[in-house]
Parts: sequence; C-alpha cells; structure tokens
Amino acid sequence: MKHNQNGGLNVLLIPFIFAILFLLGAGGFGAWAYLSRQDYKLNTDKKVAAAVVLAKQQEGTSKDKEFVESEKKPLRVYTGPEPFGSLQLSYPKTWSGYVQDSGGDTYPINGYFYPAIIPSVIDPGSTYALRMQVINRKYTDVLQVYQSKVLTGKATVAPYNLPRVPSVIGVRIEGQVTDAKTGSMVILPLRDKVLEIWTEGTGYGKDFNENILPNVTFSP
Repeated sequence: MKHNQNGGLNVLLIPFIFAILFLLGAGGFGAWAYLSRQDYKLNTDKKVAAAVVLAKQQEGTSKDKEFVESEKKPLRVYTGPEPFGSLQLSYPKTWSGYVQDSGGDTYPINGYFYPAIIPSVIDPGSTYALRMQVINRKYTDVLQVYQSKVLTGKATVAPYNLPRVPSVIGVRIEGQVTDAKTGSMVILPLRDKVLEIWTEGTGYGKDFNENILPNVTFSP
C-alpha cells in the first residue's frame, strides 16, 4: 500500500516540478524581455537626443558659414592707375587691402589682401589670402620662371582667360606659385607688362574662384 502511495506521489511530483520550472523560466524570460526593452528604449532616447544635438550643431555651423559669406558682400573694388590698364580688382569687404601703386620700376602695382588685419608686408614668411602684382617685365620672361616648377612636377599650368576680359589669354598655375608657397596663380599679359593674381595656401581658394577672378577687369 505504501509502495502505491509513493508511486502516486512521484507521478504527481514530476509534472509539478516541471510546472514550477516553466513558470520560473517564463518569469525570467519576461524580466529579460522587459529589461531589454527598457535598455533599448533608453539607448534609443540617447541616440535620438544625440542626433538632435548634432543636427542643431550642424544647423548652427551652416548658419555661421552663411553669415560669414553674406558679410563679404558687397565686394570692395580697387581701381589702379590708367597707365597700367585701370585694373579693377574686387575682394570681400571683410578683408583689408594694402596696395602700392606709385609706379615703381619693377612692380608698378603691388597689392596685399587679407581678412581683418594684413600681415607684415616685409616679412617673407607672411601668407596672404590674395596677392596682386603688375610686373614691369615681358610676359614670356615671367613664364620662364615657372617652367622649371612645371618640369619638376611642383606646379601645373593651363591656358586661362578672365571672364570679364576674355580676349586676353594667359595661364593658370596650380601648385608652387612662389619659391616657398603653394596656391593658385593667374598670369596675364597687360599691355607691355604682366599681371599676376594669386592666393597662397588652400584656405581662400573658394574666394579666389568665386569672388576674385570673376570680377577682375582691365583695359588691354
């Protein structure tokens, strides 16, 4: 009789144990699922918040850039003496300009341009946003100065004409524009002289291409 009772208890005990294990497992899974969802929600909120902050920063940066660009207009205009073609060169109004145009022997016009305050014009280490020179030399002689730079791969050269003076064909040089500086330079014949306009470094290429060169004009 005892044997039958113990057997009956054993038969009932096994399903009971399985039921408890199932309930514990289901409860554990539910807790894990809940915690995972909470973690996902918290991480998602953090990611959304970070994305919002980044978007605001990018929007602010974009507006700052737009403001900087808008402040450059209207462009200032330098007009040179009539004997040297009445050269007109436009540059952002947020820049300063210093031009020697008294008609010196080698450089009848020699100009320096830079945002805010112009670096020292007697320091060979100074770098400028824009330089401009009228040189009292032959066009072919000036081009020979850059021939070695092109042959050694330090610079490239291509034909170029100003949008507002299309009849005058010169060259545009990219790379080493002086012995110590790289950038972009345009060289054009100007009557019996030569006009050089260039930017030093890479920080002002956009201004050089969009504000400076499209607005340069002179009387050939």
